[in-house]
Amino acid sequence: MKRFHRAAAFLLASALAVTACSEQAPDFVPPPSSAAPTVSPRTTDDLATTGRGPELPAKGAWLGAWVKPDWQTPEGRVEALAAFAAQTQGNVNLAHMFHEWEDDFPGPTEHAFQAAGKLQMISWSGADTRSIRDGVYDQLIRQRAEKIKQFGVPLLLRWRWEMDRPNLQQSIHSPEDYVAAWKRIRGIFTEVGATNAGFVWCPHVQGFVDSSRDAAAYYPGDDQVDWLCTDVYPGKGFEGFAPQMDKFMAFAAQHPRPIVIGEFGVTYPGSPGQRGAWLREAGDYIKRHPQIKAVVYFAAKQTKPAYDSTFNDDPDGLAAFRELTADPWFSAPPPPTPAHGPRTQ
Repeated sequence: MKRFHRAAAFLLASALAVTACSEQAPDFVPPPSSAAPTVSPRTTDDLATTGRGPELPAKGAWLGAWVKPDWQTPEGRVEALAAFAAQTQGNVNLAHMFHEWEDDFPGPTEHAFQAAGKLQMISWSGADTRSIRDGVYDQLIRQRAEKIKQFGVPLLLRWRWEMDRPNLQQSIHSPEDYVAAWKRIRGIFTEVGATNAGFVWCPHVQGFVDSSRDAAAYYPGDDQVDWLCTDVYPGKGFEGFAPQMDKFMAFAAQHPRPIVIGEFGVTYPGSPGQRGAWLREAGDYIKRHPQIKAVVYFAAKQTKPAYDSTFNDDPDGLAAFRELTADPWFSAPPPPTPAHGPRTQ
């Protein structure tokens, strides 16, 4: 729900600038996934994983959250996540963080979450896909890959989520351009050896519900994707969790990858009891689909656009979410940290 995009004017200016450079970009052929060092495929609960990223939970699903902090500091983000966990009485073991395309990460926030014992998912915004495809950003991508490799712990990397949204088409261009950009980024990560990053492919669930969006066309392929993902909200019309997810799960059933619900939450007040009912439906559905290995709540109150997915003024929704957190299914611990742990900054 939270978007980290450049202003339209800046996007247009950037696109014009990089188009001129792209004609001189060096050729680059990403190495195949099989070239990734020190990693081998794993099989867990009938899911054929690539071996990249974190070990899957032995049972149940990780519970995670992105929580809008009062203070935009590493300490403020850790405190906000801890406060959400205390409020909801849950084992929130997965911390979610958003980064702009040119941000330098992993950084202080990731180290703070790691010190707090959290598994992490990083949502990395995008740039013009054709510029990425043509090599304009190779140096930037390599820097991110090197730094993630040096971080030294498994994490989930969700590059350019909700790529199927109509308002992103100016920079996404087409499914073919998106897939080409994905392969170039993943190829550089493979070349660097940053196999501790599990690549998360995450369209919006409406990309499967609304046939005009055709989210499946943006899929880079089983050899390119480590985790499947989708974002699910009821919207103002309170569309059910299950009917929306059924469309996505029909696609996911054809691809034996673990699933993370990258974002979910109830952003509008609805009628009495409606928020709680939607959350109970979500919890029941997730338990019935063991391919879903992680769920990440989105907790924020905004004024422009106006929405509120927190539980501060919603006792019924909080009660429903506490039912979810009380279920052992949503208490899967994070995977063990490698013996060497994360590298210091």
